[in-house]
Amino acid sequence: MNVPFDLLPVAGALGAEVRGVDLGAPLDDATVTALGAALAEHLVLFFHDQAIAPDAQVALGERFGSLDVHPAYSRAGLPAPLAVLEHTAERPSLIEEWHTDMTFRACPPLGSILQARVVPERGGDTLWSSMHAAWEALSDRMQRLLSDMTAIHDFRLGFRHSLAAPGGPERLAAAVAANPPVEHPVVRRHPVTGRPGLFVNQLFTTHLVGVPEAESRALLDFLFRHVTAPEFTVRFRWRAGSVAFWDNRATQHRPVNDHGPQHRLLHRVTIQGDRPVGMHAPVAVAVA
Repeated sequence: MNVPFDLLPVAGALGAEVRGVDLGAPLDDATVTALGAALAEHLVLFFHDQAIAPDAQVALGERFGSLDVHPAYSRAGLPAPLAVLEHTAERPSLIEEWHTDMTFRACPPLGSILQARVVPERGGDTLWSSMHAAWEALSDRMQRLLSDMTAIHDFRLGFRHSLAAPGGPERLAAAVAANPPVEHPVVRRHPVTGRPGLFVNQLFTTHLVGVPEAESRALLDFLFRHVTAPEFTVRFRWRAGSVAFWDNRATQHRPVNDHGPQHRLLHRVTIQGDRPVGMHAPVAVAVA
């Protein structure tokens, strides 16, 4: 395939900067196809110097699939699929953990497109980690142990701080009711590349199914630490007009909340997943 843009890998495990694409203008089919392939390969794509109006960001996301509406994030008068992520001294970020977005859904999102509108003078970077690289670094014995396990993911765990705040239970009652706990494989195979990757995260994964509580906690705590190893990660420094497009099927990410009271404003669209995680081909691990 002739790629109609320049692609510059930026880290060993994942991440590539894309140059030569104006995301604020309608994309032709060849560019959409090439970006989709690059996303599956590099897992997170970075763009700079983009000017994308809210309606154009929604239209951009729709080129890659139907859009999801997050049950707990503000819209602030913008088009319904566009979520506002805004942090100030009065409203600091409550997300501190590494996570994969919305794994409390039976069909978690394919990915998200996040555009920086206002960035702090310093700090406020975002980290991503490759779940393919994290899986491949495990021993054969650990891979065999995990390969047929499943885990429970729960909206209430990820939004426990919001639920504990005054008025939180009432504000989020509909979201809690619409998102009961779900069960996913601990290891999922990427639907495009076929590569296996870990699929548990500390924001939403509560426990392993059919495993004693102490063993479940020990295994999950190990995996939650394991996926943050620097060699699996990439760190992105935002500029106003920067965009990150990440593959939610095979990554985790974490905001670095080191910008204190400085203003940080980003707009996000999220692309729906196309099938339940468990419908992907099972992961087979060779017996040594």
